[in-house]
Amino acid sequence: MVDKCRVALHGCENYSREGLKQVIYRVGRAAGLHVDAGSAVLLKPNLVAAGGGPRCPACTNVDFVVAVAEWCLDMGARVKVGDSPAFGSGQKVMEACGLSAKLKPLGVKPANFGRARSVKLPCGMKAPISIEALECDVLVNLPKVKAHNQLYVSLAVKNYFGVVAGWRKALHHAVNGDVANKFEELLVDLPGLFGDTFTLLDGIIAMHRSGPMKGEEYPLKLVAGAVDPVALDTAVMGIIGADYEKSRIWQECRRRGLAGTDPDRLEFPLRGPGDFPATGFILPERLNPVTFHPGRMMVGACKRVVSGILKQ
Repeated sequence: MVDKCRVALHGCENYSREGLKQVIYRVGRAAGLHVDAGSAVLLKPNLVAAGGGPRCPACTNVDFVVAVAEWCLDMGARVKVGDSPAFGSGQKVMEACGLSAKLKPLGVKPANFGRARSVKLPCGMKAPISIEALECDVLVNLPKVKAHNQLYVSLAVKNYFGVVAGWRKALHHAVNGDVANKFEELLVDLPGLFGDTFTLLDGIIAMHRSGPMKGEEYPLKLVAGAVDPVALDTAVMGIIGADYEKSRIWQECRRRGLAGTDPDRLEFPLRGPGDFPATGFILPERLNPVTFHPGRMMVGACKRVVSGILKQ
């Protein structure tokens, strides 16, 4: 008998706190997601930029993150939240979008993604991985459904890139971005660094047409959960009508023969992909190079220096 990859899909109209929390409970139960009492849990949302405010469609929604934090706290876990944008600070994004203020009454603190440990990945490359991510008991991946001008679409697997520390993330973009499939190899290796990890995906208000920033809102009204991020990506790409051949990340997963790329192995314990019509969801026709321009890296480095000085 072929093992199935379970992907729980549930509709959700908006980010209403109580309604969203109930949906997360149902998705977690159906997908077999759980954290043990007393465990150290790290929530890893997509905090790409601070400029869009609390409802920025480029970032995992603030209330979505808070609802997942409450779900974990209800199970007795100790919770932190963190991310490492390519430019700027995850903590600054959390403050700017109001996430820090909403987490404070819950006793949930930001994780420090500045401390990193060099890790050799199965693909042979080394990457500086956040120590907070490596040392937590459970890493909960909280991606946003959105278009991506370089990688076509950004979902569960791509969101793990946030565990690579700060400016060195931009360095990997610059050095490996357009060299064969080295960048995709790095991305697909990252989820395997964490023994206990799963994904809860924010697709309530997705972002289409452009990305990873400055796209347009799309009311997909979807929350999804899975242990296997590749299976979740396969399911969601099918929902939004994505062309699998255009996703370099998904192609790398298929090249490795990962089970989650086989639609016949996906199992949907709640609702099916056909229950989420995404007519008019638009993804980029032509993709930009993955490599970052050196000038952009310099600007990002200057921002980090200034941020560090202001904290002193």
